[in-house]
Amino acid sequence: MNAPVPPAEALRTSLAALLDGLPPKQASRAVERLITTYRGTTPTDTPILRDRADVAAYAAYRMPATFEAARTALEELAAATPDWTPTTHTDVGGGTGAATWAVTATWPGPRKVTVLDWAEPALALGKELAATNPPLREATWQRARIGKTLTLDPTDLVTVSYVLNELTEQDRSALVDACASAAQAVVIVEAGTPDGYARVIEARTRLVAAGFHIAAPCPHSAPCPIAPGTDWCHFSARVSRSSLHRQVKGGSLPYEDEKFSYVAATRFPPAAQAPARVIRRPQIRKGQVLLDLCEPDEQLRRTTVSKRHGDLYKAARDADWGDAWPPNTSQP
Repeated sequence: MNAPVPPAEALRTSLAALLDGLPPKQASRAVERLITTYRGTTPTDTPILRDRADVAAYAAYRMPATFEAARTALEELAAATPDWTPTTHTDVGGGTGAATWAVTATWPGPRKVTVLDWAEPALALGKELAATNPPLREATWQRARIGKTLTLDPTDLVTVSYVLNELTEQDRSALVDACASAAQAVVIVEAGTPDGYARVIEARTRLVAAGFHIAAPCPHSAPCPIAPGTDWCHFSARVSRSSLHRQVKGGSLPYEDEKFSYVAATRFPPAAQAPARVIRRPQIRKGQVLLDLCEPDEQLRRTTVSKRHGDLYKAARDADWGDAWPPNTSQP
């Protein structure tokens, strides 16, 4: 019996098959327009993805990166809630469904899935892609206006990936409140920029006010200790590029690093919240590793781990940006 294909590889294969024959110049022009739109600061009042060519370009340009960022955030949620598995999932503003693929990669098995978006071409293409992923074949793809008029049915998990940047402040607040009212767990992912981080913090504040507990990345549910305007909390996910991906994005490297900010929050207290979080890329020096940490006492600190710390030093050399620290809380 053949082993199951990992979701990331399956997604790349499905994208390549679906987009085969799309003229590269047409895709590149659509990608350039999408880049301009997504990097803008003015919320849109019409769907960004207007037709199949836009959607195909978007899928090649953004789905792999969105998948990896969402999967990273979801894996941290899973680590914080090891005894919890969502049986229902609503992906708000899900477009072609990258976050639904990430959920199936995090919690294998069937579940009731609903994808909401107001761009019909995105929903149609997302459904085509989902037909190649068994846990998503029965998913519901539903057109909906994402904003203050949105209502959500009760669900275990809500994901909102790279959506808040498209909304007005009023619509963002209403959407987060709707997610909090409907879900047991909410995961929000935005671009790893100062503006993206600000939108995540805005959402985080509303979720905590609604009674949610922060499961990740923060080791506490208190206000973020980063002073506004001085820095921003973000992380990085490595994205493998297929030949199609490199062609559409005009790159030559076989990978790229997706920078993102996120929050994962739960209605119930997380069982295994991180003791601290590595919030910058570790600096490896001769005989020591410098770790910048967000601590449970709501402080940011730099910790030096040296060879005299034994196994903890070995762990520090293997630590990555975004990891919980220490990896084993029983260590001194």
